[in-house]
Amino acid sequence: MTIGVLLADDQAMVRRGLRLILEDQPDIRVVAEARDGAEAVELARRVRPDVCLVDILMPGMDGIAVTRALAGAGVPDPLPVVVVTTFDLDEYVYDALRCGAAGFVLKDAGPALLAEAVRAASTGDALISPSITPRLLGRLARRAPRATGAVHPLSERETDVVRAVAAGRTNQEIAAALHISLSTVKGHISAILDKLGIRNRVEIIVWAWENGVAGQ
Repeated sequence: MTIGVLLADDQAMVRRGLRLILEDQPDIRVVAEARDGAEAVELARRVRPDVCLVDILMPGMDGIAVTRALAGAGVPDPLPVVVVTTFDLDEYVYDALRCGAAGFVLKDAGPALLAEAVRAASTGDALISPSITPRLLGRLARRAPRATGAVHPLSERETDVVRAVAAGRTNQEIAAALHISLSTVKGHISAILDKLGIRNRVEIIVWAWENGVAGQ
């Protein structure tokens, strides 16, 4: 299956470079390019790509606004959006993820990570550049109320899985730590997403910190 990607960046050379990187992958094809945020939203709604790669700083409508328009709360039939940028300021990361982004990748992260971010988003998962994750979690920790004993709909085992996800562990690592099978971990992740009404692992991390579950 080929993953169709929309590129949105105001610099033609950057779009060309991203296209070359992505189309070097056998399972990824660029189906549209946008020069600004407004064009990105119009093209995305018309073409319906599998994944949108959006720069954070564009003239007029920036990447945060594009993410909100295509993947934000209340958007019917939302599209996966991965923010790709040279900037990794914490407020950009946090705002992009809160607006529904399925990933945040720095342009210097390398071709392999960029391709993996596209693949993750296309399957409903999420990926954040490793250099960003520790600072993002620290920011969430400072913002979170850290309440204890809060009532939430998760079982004890599901809560254990959420803590592991918030700690940045992969499904394989969670399975080993909790002495359960990989398929059981995937089942718990699916149940967690359904119970919390969220869409991916990034939102699990945000929920865990904001509800005082992470780091316990």
